[in-house]
Amino acid sequence: MIPRYSRPEMVSIWSPETRFRIWFEIEAYACEAMADIGMIPKEAARTIWEKGSAAKFDIERIDEIERVTKHDVIAFLTHLAEFVGPDARFIHQGMTSSDVLDTCLAVQLSRASDILLADIDALLAALKRRAFEHKNTVTIGRSHGIHAEPTTFGVKLAQAHAEFSRCRERLVRAREEIATCAISGAVGTFANIDPRVEEHVAARLGLKPEPVSTQVIPRDRHAMFFATLAVIASSIERLATEIRHLQRTEVLEAEEYFSPGQKGSSAMPHKRNPVLTENLTGLSRMVRSYALPAMENVALWHERDISHSSVERMIGPDATITLDFALARLAGVIDKLVVYPENMMKNVERLHGLIHSQRILLALTQAGVSREDAYRLVQRNAMKVWEQGADFLQELLSDPDVRAALSEEEIKDKFDLGYHTAQVDTIFRRVFGAA
Repeated sequence: MIPRYSRPEMVSIWSPETRFRIWFEIEAYACEAMADIGMIPKEAARTIWEKGSAAKFDIERIDEIERVTKHDVIAFLTHLAEFVGPDARFIHQGMTSSDVLDTCLAVQLSRASDILLADIDALLAALKRRAFEHKNTVTIGRSHGIHAEPTTFGVKLAQAHAEFSRCRERLVRAREEIATCAISGAVGTFANIDPRVEEHVAARLGLKPEPVSTQVIPRDRHAMFFATLAVIASSIERLATEIRHLQRTEVLEAEEYFSPGQKGSSAMPHKRNPVLTENLTGLSRMVRSYALPAMENVALWHERDISHSSVERMIGPDATITLDFALARLAGVIDKLVVYPENMMKNVERLHGLIHSQRILLALTQAGVSREDAYRLVQRNAMKVWEQGADFLQELLSDPDVRAALSEEEIKDKFDLGYHTAQVDTIFRRVFGAA
């Protein structure tokens, strides 16, 4: 992943140094278990731990060996033997390279998940704070991009909070599903290694043994994981797109924070563009793009092939690093989002009362007018507002057919904004709980 969209903590999970350290731990824990059950000498297991733990793996040396062996795990084991000495013959006994690679990937994805969960928590905290801040800030709701009925900006943010809460729950489940260990040997039959070794390695690494592996951990687990990241990315884009719309000059109900010294355009000094949320839209597209190859990785040949390997070397780091950056950026956008309640109210009033049309429709039906006739009467007056710029309330008051069913007081009562926000507390209780 390019540095521009990367954060150090997530990047470090995918560094060669971290990968080789995890490979060593897998091998060392396996030796520890083999020593406990009498497969190898206990003194050898201790030597492997001591010398391997103190080793500083030389990336260039491993690459040099791999240029000859054409096999990354063998290159690493050869380099590890240079530190360990004669006892290195006990390393990797009964194991296959997939035992190391797949278990390492499970560790990396689990660690990446923990960072992503913390990212979502930070975003949820920002959404909650801003939702309560604007709980009763009236704004217009839109359907098809057209003014519909009033809502509050706090409700908009509460909806986003509920959505990302669901994202968090999905990621917790995806993390659990991906966190499996396979130390089962060639074709996964444990023919040359005791299942107790797998159980020990899994326990020490915070994983669960894979119930049945076919030399590789089944890739439906990984497909679900990357699909979950894709859904989170889609939720990021949804909120980013909302903010981009609200920042349009003709709307301007909210906008990204514009910092001192910031420039919006190389040509037009007046510009303040929604660059962060536009960037989030693009990053979300990238994260979603990684879901399809993960799904295509599920169908491997027989007990294994390595068609999935090159894919995962790319999508593992790229998807998690990109999503980590995007979640952190979105939390910052929400935290500093500039909100304009006055503009929101101007937009609420822009259609001269048309947003109350449903209340008039319902009042007419409750007064005994058929729904078809009521709809016709309300629409007849509404079109005058659209086409002539008339005032909806005054048109209704002047319509003899409407007045035959409703009094002036009854009509005016239906233009109360508070009616539309009366259930905001109920919505907030559902999203945030009693507190």
